[in-house]
Amino acid sequence: MKRITRKCAMAVLLVFATVSTISGAVYAKEMKMQESSYMHVMVTEPFEAMRERDIAEKSEAMSKHMALLKERYNLSGKTAPDAKMSGGKPLPVGPTAKLSGGISWESLGSMPPEEIKQKGVFPYPPLPHVKHATGGMVVAPMQLETHPELVRFDVDFDLPEAYLPEFPPPLFLISRPDLGDVSGGEEITINNYYEKFNGILTPFQLEGMRLLVTPVAQQQFNVTEDRKADIAQDVVSCFSCHPNGHTSGVFHLNPDNRPQETRFRIDTVSLRGVNIQHFLGSKRSLRSLEDFSEVEAKTAYFDGDPVIALKKGARRFTREEIAAMAAMQNMIAFPPATKLDIQGRLYPKKATESELRGEKIFTMACASCHPAPYYTDNLAHDLQVERFYDGRAEGMIKTFALRGIKDSPPYMHDGRCLTLEDTVEFFNIIQELKLSAQQKTDLVAFMRTL
Repeated sequence: MKRITRKCAMAVLLVFATVSTISGAVYAKEMKMQESSYMHVMVTEPFEAMRERDIAEKSEAMSKHMALLKERYNLSGKTAPDAKMSGGKPLPVGPTAKLSGGISWESLGSMPPEEIKQKGVFPYPPLPHVKHATGGMVVAPMQLETHPELVRFDVDFDLPEAYLPEFPPPLFLISRPDLGDVSGGEEITINNYYEKFNGILTPFQLEGMRLLVTPVAQQQFNVTEDRKADIAQDVVSCFSCHPNGHTSGVFHLNPDNRPQETRFRIDTVSLRGVNIQHFLGSKRSLRSLEDFSEVEAKTAYFDGDPVIALKKGARRFTREEIAAMAAMQNMIAFPPATKLDIQGRLYPKKATESELRGEKIFTMACASCHPAPYYTDNLAHDLQVERFYDGRAEGMIKTFALRGIKDSPPYMHDGRCLTLEDTVEFFNIIQELKLSAQQKTDLVAFMRTL
């Protein structure tokens, strides 16, 4: 009897050990009888065997994913010669989404939701992870050049650099706006934070910065046999996903729902201006930076599973340390917006005619959720995007602040809109605004001033 039980247990473990090789759809089918809120803690396969299999399957997995992206988007990397991010990188120009069936943006914008769904022509369905059955943190090549320790052997990053934030991004401080970019064009790390900020930050803020740039364990980067990096080491800090308090386009899966195939891709958002936010997390309702910092370290770093976090070596911060981390994050400012007045509205004499027209359109169509001066209502809304495509309901998503939005492509919580133009087209469809081509151009022009 014991022998039979042992064989059954080993069979279950063997099935689970192969989960990472199964596509999202098949995963859901194969794992129906084993669905659980928890991951399996015990891994029976040696690291070398898992690594060999992941590498063998990488080419096919990436080929399928990139084929999907090329089917959906024009990834030419077109940029605007006269529009730049705060650090000088040219802005990407869209829309990049491809329309099917010879439909124009104008005709699509005039279609009711039922017709768009019935014809299957919605251009902005959710963007999947490159390996949805496995998920996890994936870092862009521009960041990997200086952080080879963050290379995964099972997947690659998918979006071209043109559609990502600049790296390293500028860092602006609420406490010292007179200093401008305090990063000096460098990435802030554990190796240089002290010399950069000693004499600028308070001791408590400086301690918070130290903790934000200190490497710790994370789901794919740690010392266990089921990691996705070659070297067993703790290498992920808060500023790995939020370099210089901003974002580099790192993506993973949201930690907040199960089973696996229902999880959303999450594009890392900026920490700029978190001091004005009333709750944190795209879907969660965390009411303070202290709570957010603690939950991120204990669960989100480990796909939302505290049991796995304990196994893989999650750092347990003290409340004083968490308070210091929050104090530092509260100092991270939005980038300067020279055309905006103290109420967050355009100075008429500094703005172009297109920008002024765009502000009026924004006030009419967008300001109910994105009011000045920070362009967020600090609420969450359900856009009911499933009205336009066959798929699961996406639910409520936090209203993100639009100040400095030009610095943060791609857009939406999962990065499905690669440019501001795509974002305008998305909301023109979702809100059934029926904007003209000129109105869309003007709206983008205004958003670039924020």
